[in-house]
Amino acid sequence: MKRSLSFIACLLAGSVLAYEGHAMLALFEPSEEFPAGEVGTIDDHGKNAFSLPYPGLTDEQKTDFVVGNSFFKKPWVEAPSSTTARDGLGPHFVANSCGACHALDGRGAPPDFKNNIQQEQPMALLLRLSIPGQKPDPVYGGQLNNQAVQGVKPEGKVAIRYEEIRGQFADGSSYSLQKPHYKIEQLAYGPLHKDIMISPRIAPQIIGLGLLEAIPDASILANAERQRAEGKGIAGQPNYVMDAFAGKALIGRFGWKANVGSVAHQTAGAFLGDIGITSSKNPHEECMPQQKDCLRAPSGGKPEIDDDKLAQVIFYSQTLAVPTRRDANTSDVLRGKQLFSDANCVSCHTPSYKTGEFAAIPQLANQTIYPYTDLLLHDMGEGLADNRPDGKANGKQWKTPPLWGLGLVKTVNGHTRYLHDGRARNMMEAVLWHGGEAEASKQAVLKMSTADRENLLKFLNSL
Repeated sequence: MKRSLSFIACLLAGSVLAYEGHAMLALFEPSEEFPAGEVGTIDDHGKNAFSLPYPGLTDEQKTDFVVGNSFFKKPWVEAPSSTTARDGLGPHFVANSCGACHALDGRGAPPDFKNNIQQEQPMALLLRLSIPGQKPDPVYGGQLNNQAVQGVKPEGKVAIRYEEIRGQFADGSSYSLQKPHYKIEQLAYGPLHKDIMISPRIAPQIIGLGLLEAIPDASILANAERQRAEGKGIAGQPNYVMDAFAGKALIGRFGWKANVGSVAHQTAGAFLGDIGITSSKNPHEECMPQQKDCLRAPSGGKPEIDDDKLAQVIFYSQTLAVPTRRDANTSDVLRGKQLFSDANCVSCHTPSYKTGEFAAIPQLANQTIYPYTDLLLHDMGEGLADNRPDGKANGKQWKTPPLWGLGLVKTVNGHTRYLHDGRARNMMEAVLWHGGEAEASKQAVLKMSTADRENLLKFLNSL
């Protein structure tokens, strides 16, 4: 018998309820409605849902947020320019601003296709490069840059083709996945290394980053211990990475392979790698020795973004609020929540944390948050493998991404492309690409009825 919402809201004991016969329904926790806690959650579900600041910032912090927003979103220009505060773009680059990839602070997408023909070069999707030993390609460096300033050649162009993979759910319903294949063409400086390894990375939404940074290390390590103790084949591992700002190794929390330990390091690295903007932490352009035109290109200053402005962009990136949940206490969403738990998705997509002390932004301390991530690396199987190690991550491992804001990507960015390279055209495709440690969870979804699959998606869309 289907329970009324008032009954659900009033129930004080137990973890699940009967729902439509023998199925079970998870309970609604009131704090779930505010996934970033009291300090980091905003009640906005529109086009700008990922672009608003945490409530409760001081006047000085609000100023830093506004200035950081400007330098995050407005384009950088070629040097020399009368716009001296924003010149120095390139010489090689992927985009001319942070916001060009993280449109409206949201998620990027791979290039559009029409009649199976790629319509444009990727921008929010970049290709990391390395050779064995985790060394950069000797000619093209650690990342392919497919754009360049005047007088400098783009390093190359990216061509993508998709292979269709068909399958069926246990109830006979069919599905289709698309597997991307990448080729680098029109290479400007000669061939890539014979042992080149390529890893595609899409720009994710950047809400709630400061709160993820405020999760205690002990909580992340406890996830790995819990998973081993559960004995269900889940074996998350932390990635330890050197951080330019901390001056020591940190647990990786950001990037698709947890290859970055702080928002500060991520921001400075993206300025250099994606836009070609130097900073005090990254003072040299990424021009390889054979790239003579790149080496000759004019500079926008030394460095091209000063420490104060960089700090404001970092602060901006740390304080983007997380939207409230939608329809989180409806019976269908709660049924989906129970299915998410029953399939053991919660083992990696750990629902909640209590943040620790965070001196940089004290308001973020002691908040109960619901990001749905363990911030650990997991073997996701051959289907998702890029076969490229990154720090302590091997070629099959990816970090569990946070799920908050997942259901608003279409509203904010106009698409539903998911996973590290945007190959999944919707949430169900993203689930069906799971393998390796997540194979049992995927199999549980394949066995679900049509109604239960719809309820699972309703839950994910409520996040």
